[in-house]
Amino acid sequence: MIDAFTQRSRIAYFSMEIALRPEIHTYAGGLGILAGDTVRSCADLELPVVFVTLVSRDGYLRQSIGEDGRQIEQPDPWEPERWARPLGAKVAVAIEGRDVWVRPWLYRHKGALGYEVPVLLLDTMLDENAPQDRDICRSLYGGDSGYRLNQEIVLGIGGYRLLRALGFEIETYHMNEGHSALLALEMLHGHRHLNGNTAEHAGYDPEVARQHCVFTTHTPVEAGHDRFPYDMVEGKLKGVVDIAALRAVAGGQDLNMTRLALNLSGYVNGVAKRHAEISRQLFPGYRVHAITNGVHVETWTCGSFAQLYQRHFPNWGHEPEVLVRADGLDDAAVWEAHRRAKLALLNRIAQETGSSLSPDTLILGFARRMTGYKRLDLLFSDLDRLRALAKTHPFQIVIAGKAHPHDEDGKRVIQALHRRKAELAADIPVAFLANYGMDLARLLTSGSDVWLNTPLPPLEASGTSGMKAALNGVLNLGVLDGWWMEACIDGTTGWAIGDADLGTADDDAEDLYRRLEGDVLPLYYGDRARWIWMMKQSISKIASYFNSQRMMRRYASEAYLR
Repeated sequence: MIDAFTQRSRIAYFSMEIALRPEIHTYAGGLGILAGDTVRSCADLELPVVFVTLVSRDGYLRQSIGEDGRQIEQPDPWEPERWARPLGAKVAVAIEGRDVWVRPWLYRHKGALGYEVPVLLLDTMLDENAPQDRDICRSLYGGDSGYRLNQEIVLGIGGYRLLRALGFEIETYHMNEGHSALLALEMLHGHRHLNGNTAEHAGYDPEVARQHCVFTTHTPVEAGHDRFPYDMVEGKLKGVVDIAALRAVAGGQDLNMTRLALNLSGYVNGVAKRHAEISRQLFPGYRVHAITNGVHVETWTCGSFAQLYQRHFPNWGHEPEVLVRADGLDDAAVWEAHRRAKLALLNRIAQETGSSLSPDTLILGFARRMTGYKRLDLLFSDLDRLRALAKTHPFQIVIAGKAHPHDEDGKRVIQALHRRKAELAADIPVAFLANYGMDLARLLTSGSDVWLNTPLPPLEASGTSGMKAALNGVLNLGVLDGWWMEACIDGTTGWAIGDADLGTADDDAEDLYRRLEGDVLPLYYGDRARWIWMMKQSISKIASYFNSQRMMRRYASEAYLR
């Protein structure tokens, strides 16, 4: 079952979460969606990659909304045996002096041309384990910091050992964010013992790991990186790691997983040009490259646009760069494809909420993780102004997104949104779709007319939902941060809110209303031909470049083949 993969796979991609398909709940948000698109593009491009993640049996969370507008979270379980097969190999990692056994499930993803890539889903739900250890891989991002450290031990150390036990001969280890950084430490630990050294001898030699490790950082603020106090680390990994040597490569105050990955990787990159610049300021002395994220075009293009592209550009899925010619598509065909996508979204809204929105009225879409810096509240900062805009040019608002169970600010944003929804009910239809996931994302990013993104700069490392929207001819209206700084040609591919400097809430809110009033709404209702022209410009200039085929070709040539 695994032999064909062990013989050819030379690159291992580690990620805490990977969005493989809607029924497999091993993802929470953008990090996992990106990793899933990486799986899909590696299969399409026939790259020799094996993926490693956690099985996350109870998923991230299943969201519902209470009568008070408050988010209610429940487990979102899935059944690994329906989609994957257990492998016979098991390895043990020591946690708090106990052997914790780890077994992988094998998921096989087949690309468009039949090439398969393996995904190993790590599991500790085994009879050999103590009861408290069986649940380590149960809940994605669940529990306290001790639980998280256990998960990162299993992912990094357990994943590294399993690859070796299964017979993989890996040359490059790609860490998607710092959660798996302990794999590099395990590599050094093994190398030191292989050369007859012990924990009492000199510290680790970082160059050994740097020859084999690649690190992609996604978090543009220092506070967002995983940290664990060394007394906790020593309690978990006593006798497994040399704490004194670890401090030299992971930070003196606590175990900083980003610092560890930075120090033990020979290639480091951010996920957009602006993010790489911010990361170089945040971590001076490190060379941080920029490989801007992309999305998998065949996954995120709705059926009506996929049919249109297939008629005119038969190889568009494998070579999305041919979509640069989309500016020559027939206007009526583009509008009809959009109309069908919009009706599909409206049908879903009617099914889930009972609300009947109009296909002739502009839909403003906003869907992403609900947390403070995403600033959903920016749109609702002046309800009288919104009502005045809607009297001149009506519009509808469709929103989706989950807040992390421990993010009380994010939960308050959702609750406040439902209050605003009620206050605006007589003037502006607002729909909230619960339990945002892959299927819903595809409908929202294709069925909206305008995609809104209002992060507080510079906190949006990249963002990919707007790329998905552009694939489907949906125009972006966004703050200049992350990927949008590279993609925005104002008045051509969409519209900018604010400028490239760091904005303020008041300035950005005023600019958002100004753009809606002066540019977006009048154009939608007053100049359909120009609107469709912009849709085609957005496809040709964004979809042709901001895709995961281009992203993975760059990783292969710049990061993997060093």
